[in-house]
Amino acid sequence: MRLPELVSGSPALPTPADDGSPTRVVVIGGGISGLATAALLASRGYSVDLLERNRDLGGRVGSLERDGFRFDTGASWYLMPEVFEHFFELLGTSAEAELDLVTLDPSYRVFFEGRPDPVDLRPDRAHNRALFEAIEPGAGRRLDDYLRSAEDTYEMALRRFLYTSFDSVGQLLGTDVVRRTPKLARLLGRSLESHVSRNFSDTRLRQVLGYPAVFLGSSPDRTPSIYHLMTHLDLGDRVLYPQGGFSRLIEVIASLAERHGARLHREAEVTAILTDQEGGRRPRVHGVEYTDGGRRPVTLPADVVVGAADLHHVETELLADEHQTHPEPTWTSRSPGPGAVLALLGVDGELPELPHHSLFFTADWRQNFGDIFEQPSRVPDPASIYVCKPSETDPTVAPPGSENLFVLVPVPADTSLGHGGADGAGSPGVERAADAAIDMIASWADVPDLRERITVRQTIGPADFASRYHAWRGGALGLEHTLQQSAFFRPGNVSRKVEGLLYAGSSTIPGVGLPMCLISAELVLKRLTGDRSSQPVDG
Repeated sequence: MRLPELVSGSPALPTPADDGSPTRVVVIGGGISGLATAALLASRGYSVDLLERNRDLGGRVGSLERDGFRFDTGASWYLMPEVFEHFFELLGTSAEAELDLVTLDPSYRVFFEGRPDPVDLRPDRAHNRALFEAIEPGAGRRLDDYLRSAEDTYEMALRRFLYTSFDSVGQLLGTDVVRRTPKLARLLGRSLESHVSRNFSDTRLRQVLGYPAVFLGSSPDRTPSIYHLMTHLDLGDRVLYPQGGFSRLIEVIASLAERHGARLHREAEVTAILTDQEGGRRPRVHGVEYTDGGRRPVTLPADVVVGAADLHHVETELLADEHQTHPEPTWTSRSPGPGAVLALLGVDGELPELPHHSLFFTADWRQNFGDIFEQPSRVPDPASIYVCKPSETDPTVAPPGSENLFVLVPVPADTSLGHGGADGAGSPGVERAADAAIDMIASWADVPDLRERITVRQTIGPADFASRYHAWRGGALGLEHTLQQSAFFRPGNVSRKVEGLLYAGSSTIPGVGLPMCLISAELVLKRLTGDRSSQPVDG
Protein backbone atom coordinates (compact mmCIF):
# COMPACT_ATOMS: atom_id res chain seq x y z
CA MET A 1 0.00 0.00 0.00
CA ARG A 2 1.35 3.42 -0.99
CA LEU A 3 1.01 6.60 1.05
CA PRO A 4 1.40 9.20 -1.71
CA GLU A 5 -0.76 11.88 -0.14
CA LEU A 6 0.99 11.48 3.22
CA VAL A 7 4.54 11.97 2.08
CA SER A 8 4.45 13.81 -1.23
CA GLY A 9 3.32 17.25 -0.05
CA SER A 10 0.92 19.46 -1.95
CA PRO A 11 1.11 21.09 -5.37
CA ALA A 12 1.15 24.87 -5.25
CA LEU A 13 -2.26 26.52 -5.05
CA PRO A 14 -3.31 29.90 -6.39
CA THR A 15 -2.92 33.05 -4.37
CA PRO A 16 -5.18 36.10 -4.73
CA ALA A 17 -4.67 38.09 -7.91
CA ASP A 18 -2.24 41.02 -7.84
CA ASP A 19 -5.06 43.41 -8.59
CA GLY A 20 -6.85 42.45 -5.40
CA SER A 21 -9.70 40.62 -7.14
CA PRO A 22 -10.88 37.46 -5.38
CA THR A 23 -9.71 34.01 -6.39
CA ARG A 24 -12.22 32.51 -8.84
CA VAL A 25 -13.44 29.04 -7.85
CA VAL A 26 -15.62 26.68 -9.84
CA VAL A 27 -17.22 23.82 -7.91
CA ILE A 28 -18.34 20.85 -10.00
CA GLY A 29 -21.35 19.14 -8.48
CA GLY A 30 -24.26 20.40 -6.39
CA GLY A 31 -24.49 17.58 -3.87
CA ILE A 32 -23.97 18.29 -0.19
CA SER A 33 -20.16 18.37 -0.48
CA GLY A 34 -20.26 20.79 -3.41
CA LEU A 35 -22.81 23.06 -1.74
CA ALA A 36 -20.87 23.02 1.51
CA THR A 37 -17.64 23.85 -0.34
CA ALA A 38 -19.33 26.71 -2.19
CA ALA A 39 -20.76 28.09 1.04
CA LEU A 40 -17.50 27.92 2.99
CA LEU A 41 -15.36 29.42 0.23
CA ALA A 42 -17.84 32.18 -0.57
CA SER A 43 -17.99 33.07 3.12
CA ARG A 44 -14.19 33.54 3.04
CA GLY A 45 -14.27 35.95 0.12
CA TYR A 46 -13.70 33.63 -2.83
CA SER A 47 -15.68 34.21 -6.02
CA VAL A 48 -17.60 30.95 -6.37
CA ASP A 49 -19.65 29.41 -9.17
CA LEU A 50 -21.19 25.99 -8.61
CA LEU A 51 -22.27 23.87 -11.58
CA GLU A 52 -24.87 21.13 -11.11
CA ARG A 53 -25.91 18.96 -14.05
CA ASN A 54 -29.41 18.18 -12.73
CA ARG A 55 -32.38 20.49 -12.33
CA ASP A 56 -32.39 20.02 -8.56
CA LEU A 57 -29.56 20.50 -6.10
CA GLY A 58 -28.61 17.87 -3.54
CA GLY A 59 -27.21 15.01 -5.59
CA ARG A 60 -27.73 11.76 -3.72
CA VAL A 61 -29.46 13.76 -0.97
CA GLY A 62 -32.41 14.22 -3.25
CA SER A 63 -36.18 14.24 -2.98
CA LEU A 64 -39.22 13.21 -5.00
CA GLU A 65 -42.79 14.46 -4.68
CA ARG A 66 -45.79 12.52 -5.86
CA ASP A 67 -49.49 12.48 -4.99
CA GLY A 68 -49.01 14.39 -1.74
CA PHE A 69 -45.98 12.39 -0.59
CA ARG A 70 -42.48 13.84 -0.34
CA PHE A 71 -39.73 11.24 -0.29
CA ASP A 72 -36.09 11.72 0.58
CA THR A 73 -34.16 9.65 -1.95
CA GLY A 74 -30.85 9.40 -0.13
CA ALA A 75 -29.55 10.15 3.35
CA SER A 76 -31.92 9.56 6.25
CA TRP A 77 -29.68 9.35 9.37
CA TYR A 78 -28.53 12.54 11.12
CA LEU A 79 -25.45 11.44 13.06
CA MET A 80 -22.35 13.29 14.35
CA PRO A 81 -24.33 16.44 15.28
CA GLU A 82 -21.15 18.21 16.43
CA VAL A 83 -19.86 18.14 12.83
CA PHE A 84 -23.03 19.83 11.56
CA GLU A 85 -22.89 22.35 14.40
CA HIS A 86 -19.28 23.24 13.63
CA PHE A 87 -20.08 23.64 9.93
CA PHE A 88 -22.93 26.02 10.65
CA GLU A 89 -20.74 28.01 13.06
CA LEU A 90 -18.22 28.55 10.25
CA LEU A 91 -21.04 30.20 8.31
CA GLY A 92 -22.05 32.44 11.19
CA THR A 93 -25.13 30.53 12.27
CA SER A 94 -26.11 27.35 14.14
CA ALA A 95 -27.95 24.09 13.59
CA GLU A 96 -30.58 25.28 16.06
CA ALA A 97 -31.18 28.44 14.03
CA GLU A 98 -31.34 26.66 10.67
CA LEU A 99 -32.96 23.29 11.40
CA ASP A 100 -35.77 21.92 13.53
CA LEU A 101 -34.06 18.82 14.91
CA VAL A 102 -36.04 16.10 16.68
CA THR A 103 -34.55 13.32 18.81
CA LEU A 104 -35.88 9.93 17.73
CA ASP A 105 -37.04 7.52 20.43
CA PRO A 106 -36.61 4.71 19.74
CA SER A 107 -33.47 5.51 17.80
CA TYR A 108 -34.31 2.46 15.71
CA ARG A 109 -35.98 -0.96 15.89
CA VAL A 110 -34.37 -4.22 14.78
CA PHE A 111 -36.28 -7.21 13.40
CA PHE A 112 -34.38 -10.51 13.35
CA GLU A 113 -35.12 -13.40 11.01
CA GLY A 114 -36.74 -16.26 12.91
CA ARG A 115 -37.23 -14.20 16.09
CA PRO A 116 -40.78 -13.13 16.94
CA ASP A 117 -39.89 -10.05 18.96
CA PRO A 118 -37.98 -7.04 17.61
CA VAL A 119 -35.79 -4.94 19.90
CA ASP A 120 -35.69 -1.18 20.31
CA LEU A 121 -32.46 0.78 20.73
CA ARG A 122 -33.02 4.10 22.42
CA PRO A 123 -31.17 7.35 23.17
CA ASP A 124 -30.76 5.99 26.70
CA ARG A 125 -27.59 4.11 27.65
CA ALA A 126 -29.24 2.51 30.68
CA HIS A 127 -31.98 1.08 28.47
CA ASN A 128 -29.50 -0.24 25.91
CA ARG A 129 -27.33 -1.72 28.63
CA ALA A 130 -30.31 -3.51 30.17
CA LEU A 131 -31.36 -4.78 26.74
CA PHE A 132 -27.93 -6.28 26.08
CA GLU A 133 -27.88 -7.83 29.54
CA ALA A 134 -31.32 -9.39 29.04
CA ILE A 135 -30.25 -10.95 25.74
CA GLU A 136 -26.85 -12.17 26.98
CA PRO A 137 -25.86 -12.22 30.69
CA GLY A 138 -22.75 -10.13 31.18
CA ALA A 139 -23.23 -8.25 27.91
CA GLY A 140 -24.41 -5.10 29.70
CA ARG A 141 -21.03 -4.61 31.38
CA ARG A 142 -19.21 -5.44 28.17
CA LEU A 143 -21.36 -2.88 26.34
CA ASP A 144 -20.18 -0.25 28.83
CA ASP A 145 -16.57 -1.09 27.99
CA TYR A 146 -17.32 -1.19 24.27
CA LEU A 147 -18.98 2.24 24.33
CA ARG A 148 -16.12 3.76 26.34
CA SER A 149 -13.68 2.50 23.73
CA ALA A 150 -15.94 3.69 20.90
CA GLU A 151 -16.25 7.17 22.41
CA ASP A 152 -12.52 7.46 23.04
CA THR A 153 -11.71 6.36 19.48
CA TYR A 154 -14.34 8.70 18.04
CA GLU A 155 -12.99 11.71 19.92
CA MET A 156 -9.45 10.90 18.81
CA ALA A 157 -10.64 10.58 15.20
CA LEU A 158 -12.19 14.05 15.41
CA ARG A 159 -8.96 15.48 16.84
CA ARG A 160 -6.47 13.75 14.56
CA PHE A 161 -7.84 11.89 11.54
CA LEU A 162 -11.01 13.48 10.15
CA TYR A 163 -10.07 17.14 9.71
CA THR A 164 -6.70 16.51 8.08
CA SER A 165 -5.50 16.08 4.51
CA PHE A 166 -2.58 13.90 5.75
CA ASP A 167 0.08 16.21 4.33
CA SER A 168 2.77 15.16 6.75
CA VAL A 169 3.69 12.36 9.11
CA GLY A 170 3.99 14.83 11.96
CA GLN A 171 0.23 15.40 11.94
CA LEU A 172 -0.25 11.80 13.02
CA LEU A 173 2.27 11.81 15.87
CA GLY A 174 0.51 13.70 18.62
CA THR A 175 1.03 12.35 22.11
CA ASP A 176 -2.56 11.10 22.23
CA VAL A 177 -1.99 9.05 19.08
CA VAL A 178 1.41 7.73 20.20
CA ARG A 179 -0.04 6.70 23.55
CA ARG A 180 -2.77 4.75 21.78
CA THR A 181 -0.54 3.17 19.13
CA PRO A 182 -0.80 -0.42 20.44
CA LYS A 183 -4.58 -0.16 20.64
CA LEU A 184 -4.82 1.46 17.21
CA ALA A 185 -2.66 -1.28 15.71
CA ARG A 186 -5.00 -3.91 17.09
CA LEU A 187 -8.08 -2.07 15.86
CA LEU A 188 -6.63 -1.66 12.37
CA GLY A 189 -5.37 -5.23 12.21
CA ARG A 190 -8.69 -7.00 12.73
CA SER A 191 -12.13 -6.65 11.26
CA LEU A 192 -15.12 -5.12 12.98
CA GLU A 193 -16.78 -8.54 12.85
CA SER A 194 -13.86 -10.12 14.69
CA HIS A 195 -13.73 -7.31 17.24
CA VAL A 196 -17.42 -7.63 18.06
CA SER A 197 -17.31 -11.43 18.27
CA ARG A 198 -14.49 -11.23 20.84
CA ASN A 199 -16.87 -9.44 23.18
CA PHE A 200 -20.36 -10.74 22.42
CA SER A 201 -21.75 -14.19 21.63
CA ASP A 202 -25.42 -13.65 20.76
CA THR A 203 -25.95 -13.22 17.03
CA ARG A 204 -28.44 -10.40 17.56
CA LEU A 205 -25.98 -8.31 19.53
CA ARG A 206 -23.24 -9.00 17.02
CA GLN A 207 -25.48 -7.79 14.23
CA VAL A 208 -26.48 -4.61 16.05
CA LEU A 209 -22.82 -3.76 16.69
CA GLY A 210 -21.67 -4.82 13.23
CA TYR A 211 -24.29 -2.93 11.25
CA PRO A 212 -22.49 0.47 11.39
CA ALA A 213 -20.17 -0.95 8.73
CA VAL A 214 -23.06 -0.49 6.30
CA PHE A 215 -23.04 3.27 7.05
CA LEU A 216 -19.47 3.13 5.73
CA GLY A 217 -20.42 1.36 2.52
CA SER A 218 -18.91 -1.92 3.65
CA SER A 219 -19.57 -5.07 5.66
CA PRO A 220 -18.44 -6.08 9.18
CA ASP A 221 -15.91 -8.59 7.90
CA ARG A 222 -14.29 -6.05 5.51
CA THR A 223 -14.23 -2.96 7.73
CA PRO A 224 -11.36 -2.33 10.20
CA SER A 225 -12.50 -2.53 13.80
CA ILE A 226 -11.36 1.03 14.44
CA TYR A 227 -14.79 1.89 13.04
CA HIS A 228 -16.42 0.46 16.15
CA LEU A 229 -16.36 4.19 16.99
CA MET A 230 -19.61 4.41 15.01
CA THR A 231 -21.46 2.64 17.84
CA HIS A 232 -20.87 5.70 19.99
CA LEU A 233 -23.15 7.56 17.59
CA ASP A 234 -26.20 5.30 17.55
CA LEU A 235 -26.04 3.62 20.98
CA GLY A 236 -24.13 6.19 23.01
CA ASP A 237 -25.61 9.36 21.53
CA ARG A 238 -28.85 10.57 19.94
CA VAL A 239 -30.22 9.90 16.47
CA LEU A 240 -31.77 13.11 15.16
CA TYR A 241 -34.10 14.04 12.32
CA PRO A 242 -34.48 17.46 10.64
CA GLN A 243 -38.14 18.32 10.21
CA GLY A 244 -38.90 18.71 6.52
CA GLY A 245 -36.53 15.87 5.72
CA PHE A 246 -32.99 15.89 4.43
CA SER A 247 -34.05 17.94 1.44
CA ARG A 248 -34.54 20.69 4.03
CA LEU A 249 -30.85 20.37 4.94
CA ILE A 250 -29.95 20.86 1.28
CA GLU A 251 -32.20 23.92 1.03
CA VAL A 252 -30.51 25.44 4.08
CA ILE A 253 -26.95 24.90 2.85
CA ALA A 254 -27.82 26.14 -0.65
CA SER A 255 -29.42 29.24 0.87
CA LEU A 256 -26.34 29.89 3.01
CA ALA A 257 -24.10 29.52 -0.03
CA GLU A 258 -26.13 32.08 -1.95
CA ARG A 259 -26.36 34.36 1.06
CA HIS A 260 -22.56 34.49 1.11
CA GLY A 261 -22.41 35.27 -2.60
CA ALA A 262 -21.97 31.90 -4.32
CA ARG A 263 -23.68 31.55 -7.68
CA LEU A 264 -25.46 28.20 -8.06
CA HIS A 265 -26.09 27.06 -11.65
CA ARG A 266 -28.52 24.22 -12.30
CA GLU A 267 -28.69 22.15 -15.50
CA ALA A 268 -25.01 22.94 -16.09
CA GLU A 269 -23.21 19.79 -17.26
CA VAL A 270 -19.41 20.14 -17.03
CA THR A 271 -17.74 18.55 -20.04
CA ALA A 272 -14.07 19.39 -19.45
CA ILE A 273 -11.64 20.88 -16.95
CA LEU A 274 -9.43 23.30 -18.86
CA THR A 275 -5.70 23.45 -18.19
CA ASP A 276 -2.72 25.34 -19.51
CA GLN A 277 1.02 24.82 -19.21
CA GLU A 278 3.87 27.27 -19.56
CA GLY A 279 7.56 26.62 -19.93
CA GLY A 280 7.52 23.00 -18.90
CA ARG A 281 5.80 23.76 -15.60
CA ARG A 282 3.10 21.59 -14.10
CA PRO A 283 -0.24 22.22 -15.86
CA ARG A 284 -2.77 24.27 -13.95
CA VAL A 285 -6.48 24.85 -14.25
CA HIS A 286 -7.77 27.94 -15.96
CA GLY A 287 -11.48 27.10 -16.20
CA VAL A 288 -14.13 24.60 -17.20
CA GLU A 289 -16.38 23.99 -20.16
CA TYR A 290 -20.02 23.16 -19.59
CA THR A 291 -23.33 23.04 -21.41
CA ASP A 292 -26.20 25.07 -20.01
CA GLY A 293 -29.89 24.21 -19.83
CA GLY A 294 -30.27 25.03 -23.50
CA ARG A 295 -27.37 22.69 -24.34
CA ARG A 296 -25.23 25.66 -25.35
CA PRO A 297 -21.48 25.39 -24.67
CA VAL A 298 -20.09 27.81 -22.10
CA THR A 299 -16.53 28.47 -20.93
CA LEU A 300 -16.12 29.63 -17.33
CA PRO A 301 -12.68 30.84 -16.21
CA ALA A 302 -11.32 29.73 -12.85
CA ASP A 303 -8.20 29.90 -10.71
CA VAL A 304 -9.33 26.85 -8.70
CA VAL A 305 -11.59 23.98 -9.64
CA VAL A 306 -13.12 21.73 -6.97
CA GLY A 307 -14.37 18.39 -8.26
CA ALA A 308 -17.23 17.61 -5.88
CA ALA A 309 -18.90 15.24 -8.32
CA ASP A 310 -18.06 11.52 -8.42
CA LEU A 311 -14.26 11.27 -8.33
CA HIS A 312 -14.06 8.56 -11.00
CA HIS A 313 -16.10 10.72 -13.37
CA VAL A 314 -14.11 13.89 -12.66
CA GLU A 315 -10.79 12.15 -13.23
CA THR A 316 -11.52 9.88 -16.17
CA GLU A 317 -14.06 11.97 -18.10
CA LEU A 318 -13.19 15.63 -17.48
CA LEU A 319 -9.38 15.54 -17.66
CA ALA A 320 -6.95 14.64 -20.42
CA ASP A 321 -5.27 11.26 -19.87
CA GLU A 322 -1.92 12.77 -18.97
CA HIS A 323 -3.50 14.98 -16.30
CA GLN A 324 -5.27 12.22 -14.37
CA THR A 325 -4.09 11.44 -10.84
CA HIS A 326 -6.54 8.52 -10.75
CA PRO A 327 -6.64 7.09 -14.31
CA GLU A 328 -8.90 4.19 -15.21
CA PRO A 329 -6.36 1.39 -14.44
CA THR A 330 -6.08 2.51 -10.80
CA TRP A 331 -9.78 1.82 -10.27
CA THR A 332 -9.46 -1.90 -10.95
CA SER A 333 -8.16 -2.43 -7.41
CA ARG A 334 -10.78 -0.21 -5.76
CA SER A 335 -14.19 -1.10 -4.38
CA PRO A 336 -17.20 1.16 -4.93
CA GLY A 337 -19.08 -0.17 -1.91
CA PRO A 338 -22.64 -1.44 -2.33
CA GLY A 339 -25.30 -0.38 -4.75
CA ALA A 340 -28.88 0.03 -3.65
CA VAL A 341 -32.41 -0.66 -4.72
CA LEU A 342 -34.69 1.97 -3.22
CA ALA A 343 -38.45 1.58 -2.94
CA LEU A 344 -40.36 4.76 -2.12
CA LEU A 345 -43.81 3.77 -0.94
CA GLY A 346 -46.92 5.74 -0.10
CA VAL A 347 -49.11 3.58 2.16
CA ASP A 348 -52.77 4.07 2.98
CA GLY A 349 -53.44 3.98 6.72
CA GLU A 350 -51.07 3.98 9.67
CA LEU A 351 -48.23 1.54 10.36
CA PRO A 352 -47.73 1.54 14.14
CA GLU A 353 -45.60 -1.57 13.77
CA LEU A 354 -42.76 0.53 12.39
CA PRO A 355 -40.96 3.44 14.13
CA HIS A 356 -38.97 6.09 12.25
CA HIS A 357 -36.00 3.74 11.59
CA SER A 358 -36.18 -0.05 11.29
CA LEU A 359 -33.55 -2.66 10.39
CA PHE A 360 -34.41 -6.15 9.16
CA PHE A 361 -31.51 -8.60 9.65
CA THR A 362 -31.30 -11.98 7.97
CA ALA A 363 -29.83 -14.88 9.95
CA ASP A 364 -27.02 -15.67 7.50
CA TRP A 365 -25.21 -12.36 7.39
CA ARG A 366 -22.03 -13.74 5.91
CA GLN A 367 -23.94 -15.03 2.90
CA ASN A 368 -25.84 -11.74 2.66
CA PHE A 369 -22.70 -9.62 2.50
CA GLY A 370 -20.86 -12.19 0.39
CA ASP A 371 -23.55 -11.90 -2.26
CA ILE A 372 -22.93 -8.14 -2.42
CA PHE A 373 -19.16 -7.91 -2.24
CA GLU A 374 -17.74 -11.19 -3.54
CA GLN A 375 -17.55 -12.37 -7.13
CA PRO A 376 -19.74 -13.43 -8.74
CA SER A 377 -22.09 -11.01 -7.01
CA ARG A 378 -25.86 -11.20 -6.88
CA VAL A 379 -28.82 -9.63 -5.16
CA PRO A 380 -29.10 -11.31 -1.72
CA ASP A 381 -32.16 -13.50 -1.24
CA PRO A 382 -33.27 -12.87 1.42
CA ALA A 383 -31.62 -9.50 1.88
CA SER A 384 -31.14 -7.54 5.07
CA ILE A 385 -32.92 -4.21 4.54
CA TYR A 386 -33.39 -0.79 6.08
CA VAL A 387 -36.78 0.94 6.33
CA CYS A 388 -37.37 4.60 7.17
CA LYS A 389 -40.85 5.86 8.06
CA PRO A 390 -40.37 9.64 8.35
CA SER A 391 -44.11 10.16 8.65
CA GLU A 392 -43.72 8.84 12.20
CA THR A 393 -41.99 12.14 13.03
CA ASP A 394 -42.79 14.58 10.24
CA PRO A 395 -46.41 15.32 9.24
CA THR A 396 -45.32 17.15 6.08
CA VAL A 397 -44.06 14.08 4.19
CA ALA A 398 -47.39 12.26 3.72
CA PRO A 399 -51.08 13.10 3.44
CA PRO A 400 -53.11 12.74 6.64
CA GLY A 401 -53.87 9.12 7.40
CA SER A 402 -51.05 7.79 5.22
CA GLU A 403 -47.47 6.68 5.79
CA ASN A 404 -44.26 7.38 3.88
CA LEU A 405 -41.81 4.47 3.60
CA PHE A 406 -38.26 4.59 2.26
CA VAL A 407 -36.95 1.05 1.78
CA LEU A 408 -33.28 0.41 1.04
CA VAL A 409 -32.02 -2.97 -0.19
CA PRO A 410 -28.20 -3.16 -0.35
CA VAL A 411 -27.21 -4.88 -3.61
CA PRO A 412 -24.01 -5.15 -5.67
CA ALA A 413 -22.80 -1.96 -7.35
CA ASP A 414 -23.79 -3.22 -10.77
CA THR A 415 -25.54 -1.07 -13.33
CA SER A 416 -26.74 -4.18 -15.19
CA LEU A 417 -29.38 -4.54 -12.46
CA GLY A 418 -31.04 -1.65 -14.24
CA HIS A 419 -33.21 1.35 -13.50
CA GLY A 420 -36.17 1.84 -11.24
CA GLY A 421 -39.53 3.17 -12.32
CA ALA A 422 -43.04 4.17 -11.27
CA ASP A 423 -45.60 1.60 -10.15
CA GLY A 424 -43.58 -1.49 -11.01
CA ALA A 425 -42.23 -0.25 -14.35
CA GLY A 426 -38.56 -0.53 -13.42
CA SER A 427 -36.11 -3.19 -14.58
CA PRO A 428 -37.11 -6.73 -13.55
CA GLY A 429 -34.22 -7.20 -11.12
CA VAL A 430 -34.93 -3.91 -9.37
CA GLU A 431 -38.64 -4.63 -9.04
CA ARG A 432 -38.00 -8.17 -7.76
CA ALA A 433 -35.76 -6.81 -5.03
CA ALA A 434 -38.40 -4.24 -4.07
CA ASP A 435 -41.14 -6.88 -4.03
CA ALA A 436 -39.08 -9.15 -1.77
CA ALA A 437 -38.43 -6.29 0.63
CA ILE A 438 -42.12 -5.38 0.79
CA ASP A 439 -43.01 -8.99 1.52
CA MET A 440 -40.34 -9.14 4.23
CA ILE A 441 -41.74 -6.07 5.97
CA ALA A 442 -45.26 -7.47 5.73
CA SER A 443 -44.26 -10.80 7.23
CA TRP A 444 -41.72 -9.82 9.87
CA ALA A 445 -43.53 -6.69 11.11
CA ASP A 446 -46.93 -8.43 10.91
CA VAL A 447 -48.55 -6.13 8.36
CA PRO A 448 -50.14 -8.80 6.14
CA ASP A 449 -52.09 -6.33 3.95
CA LEU A 450 -49.11 -4.01 3.32
CA ARG A 451 -48.90 -4.69 -0.42
CA GLU A 452 -52.60 -3.95 -0.95
CA ARG A 453 -52.29 -0.65 0.91
CA ILE A 454 -49.51 0.77 -1.26
CA THR A 455 -50.91 3.69 -3.29
CA VAL A 456 -47.61 5.16 -4.53
CA ARG A 457 -44.58 3.15 -5.59
CA GLN A 458 -41.35 4.45 -7.11
CA THR A 459 -38.17 2.43 -7.37
CA ILE A 460 -34.56 3.49 -7.97
CA GLY A 461 -31.80 1.15 -9.10
CA PRO A 462 -28.00 1.20 -9.54
CA ALA A 463 -28.32 2.37 -13.15
CA ASP A 464 -30.17 5.45 -11.86
CA PHE A 465 -27.28 6.31 -9.54
CA ALA A 466 -24.93 6.04 -12.51
CA SER A 467 -27.04 8.09 -14.93
CA ARG A 468 -28.13 10.80 -12.49
CA TYR A 469 -24.98 11.26 -10.42
CA HIS A 470 -22.21 9.67 -12.54
CA ALA A 471 -21.79 7.23 -9.64
CA TRP A 472 -18.97 4.81 -10.42
CA ARG A 473 -20.47 1.38 -11.19
CA GLY A 474 -23.78 2.61 -9.78
CA GLY A 475 -22.53 2.69 -6.19
CA ALA A 476 -24.94 4.22 -3.71
CA LEU A 477 -22.53 5.80 -1.20
CA GLY A 478 -18.95 6.24 -2.39
CA LEU A 479 -15.77 4.22 -2.02
CA GLU A 480 -16.07 1.42 0.53
CA HIS A 481 -14.25 1.89 3.85
CA THR A 482 -11.84 -1.00 3.80
CA LEU A 483 -8.41 -0.49 5.34
CA GLN A 484 -6.97 0.16 1.87
CA GLN A 485 -9.57 2.89 1.29
CA SER A 486 -9.49 4.64 4.66
CA ALA A 487 -7.60 7.66 6.04
CA PHE A 488 -4.36 8.32 4.12
CA PHE A 489 -4.94 5.30 1.87
CA ARG A 490 -8.13 6.92 0.54
CA PRO A 491 -7.83 9.17 -2.53
CA GLY A 492 -6.57 12.54 -1.40
CA ASN A 493 -8.29 15.85 -2.02
CA VAL A 494 -5.69 17.45 -4.29
CA SER A 495 -4.57 16.54 -7.80
CA ARG A 496 -0.93 15.47 -8.08
CA LYS A 497 -0.91 16.35 -11.78
CA VAL A 498 -2.78 19.67 -12.08
CA GLU A 499 -2.28 22.76 -9.94
CA GLY A 500 -5.44 24.33 -8.65
CA LEU A 501 -7.53 21.15 -8.88
CA LEU A 502 -9.02 19.91 -5.61
CA TYR A 503 -11.61 17.28 -4.70
CA ALA A 504 -14.45 16.97 -2.21
CA GLY A 505 -17.10 14.34 -1.63
CA SER A 506 -17.66 10.77 -0.57
CA SER A 507 -14.89 9.11 -2.58
CA THR A 508 -12.11 11.29 -1.21
CA ILE A 509 -10.97 11.90 2.36
CA PRO A 510 -12.39 11.61 4.92
CA GLY A 511 -15.14 9.31 3.57
CA VAL A 512 -18.83 8.58 3.04
CA GLY A 513 -21.81 10.08 4.82
CA LEU A 514 -23.16 13.59 5.30
CA PRO A 515 -20.78 14.61 8.11
CA MET A 516 -17.78 13.38 6.13
CA CYS A 517 -18.91 15.37 3.10
CA LEU A 518 -19.13 18.52 5.23
CA ILE A 519 -15.62 17.86 6.53
CA SER A 520 -14.36 17.28 2.98
CA ALA A 521 -15.55 20.80 2.13
CA GLU A 522 -13.68 22.18 5.11
CA LEU A 523 -10.54 20.32 3.99
CA VAL A 524 -10.75 22.19 0.67
CA LEU A 525 -10.86 25.46 2.60
CA LYS A 526 -7.87 24.37 4.66
CA ARG A 527 -5.93 23.50 1.50
CA LEU A 528 -6.55 26.92 0.02
CA THR A 529 -5.63 28.79 3.19
CA GLY A 530 -2.52 26.73 3.91
CA ASP A 531 -3.90 25.27 7.15
CA ARG A 532 -2.01 21.99 7.64
CA SER A 533 -3.31 21.26 11.12
CA SER A 534 -5.42 18.27 12.08
CA GLN A 535 -7.91 20.50 13.88
CA PRO A 536 -11.20 21.93 12.61
CA VAL A 537 -11.03 25.49 11.33
CA ASP A 538 -11.50 28.01 14.10
CA GLY A 539 -14.99 29.45 13.69
